[in-house]
Amino acid sequence: MRIEIPREVERFGPIMFHDVQKVYELDAGLKLAKNEGKENSTIVRLSYESVNAIEQQMVIVVPVMDERIKLIEGVLCGIPNDCLTIVVSNSPREPIDRFYIEKDAIEHAARFMNKKILVVHQKDPLLAKACISSGYKYILDKENNVMNGKAEGMILGTILANLTGRKYIGFIDSDNFFPGAVLEYVKEYCAGFLLAKSRYSMVRISWHSKPKIVQSNLFFAKRGRASEYTNRILNSLISQYTGYGTEIIKTGNAGEHAMSMDLAAKLDFSSGYSIEPYHYINMLERFGGIVGNPEKDVMKNRIELFQIESRNPHLHEVKGDVHVQDMSRAAMEVIYRSPICPESLKKEILEDLYNRKLLKNGEKLPETLSYYPAICNADLKKFAKTLENHEYAKHFKATSVKKVKNDTPGLMREKIADTGELPPDQNKVLEMK
Repeated sequence: MRIEIPREVERFGPIMFHDVQKVYELDAGLKLAKNEGKENSTIVRLSYESVNAIEQQMVIVVPVMDERIKLIEGVLCGIPNDCLTIVVSNSPREPIDRFYIEKDAIEHAARFMNKKILVVHQKDPLLAKACISSGYKYILDKENNVMNGKAEGMILGTILANLTGRKYIGFIDSDNFFPGAVLEYVKEYCAGFLLAKSRYSMVRISWHSKPKIVQSNLFFAKRGRASEYTNRILNSLISQYTGYGTEIIKTGNAGEHAMSMDLAAKLDFSSGYSIEPYHYINMLERFGGIVGNPEKDVMKNRIELFQIESRNPHLHEVKGDVHVQDMSRAAMEVIYRSPICPESLKKEILEDLYNRKLLKNGEKLPETLSYYPAICNADLKKFAKTLENHEYAKHFKATSVKKVKNDTPGLMREKIADTGELPPDQNKVLEMK
């Protein structure tokens, strides 16, 4: 792959937000020492071998719920063979067992692909038992079953990925029509990790375009209907603290994203469609230095966030206006409810929701989201022990299962609220650059 270096970098305490990077060549060939990673160049060449080395250390999690089998097969077809794939399904089991149909079809395809694919159901009682034994009961309901929701499935996927001993985790939505786009996303995840100089890193995909039919012609839209609003508010939040306007964030709602396992284990989660923008919010809450000091190891190593623009168009299932509205409202809520959100930005968010008819004039923003602590709050050895006699265990690397250091246990947002320290007023803006 040939990819440009970031043109802009926004620094917020130990967090580095890199601007969107353009890919000039998806495959730059085999390794040539004299051309690999040239210094002082605006274009970086990443060889096939270098990218493949990251793939061998990556788990791809695919959340599934009631998707068409052909769509799921296409997504799995696009994931590189050396990645371990974990499919977390929450499809119904009654009156027709959709999960059984999915699992059978996926395992049949995996035989032809010769690919490692772990298929689990979100409601598996054994996974709920493992959550209880590990002390991670946050995603369980009153009956001790794992709750419904994409975020809850992503948490299970993250825990299982951590137990494999691999260093990176990526997420791919199961409704993507183009296997080639899926392949590209994973390659771009690898590119970001190769460019990272910190073991705490995240890569988010800024899709090139979304094709639509307009007056019998294909129109390649550049922005998503929810993304531009989420990006604008996230950028406003950063500006409130730095004192400088910015447009650095362009992937607020990116479903396709990846993290180093070291970072994934330390980030809190939120429910529903808010999970993607909450990664930004929680990084600022936990590591931005707004309230309290970030963890020493993070301060020393810093956090790098890469945004990479894909070359393939992004085409997924059309889920209608209600889906877009729900996604946008959840993104606004997760920013609005953050203890680091200033009052002036809260007013801006409400005004935006009123103008877009997502709230009635004067209506308060309802509290609909749940929050879950990072998986470093779980005893992963006990989680693995519960599953040791199950087929899941063959994917685990026993020697790598260890307790993740956790300097700030529990939800960071609650700790900020407990301190009573609120965001600074306009005359006490933090200069974070």
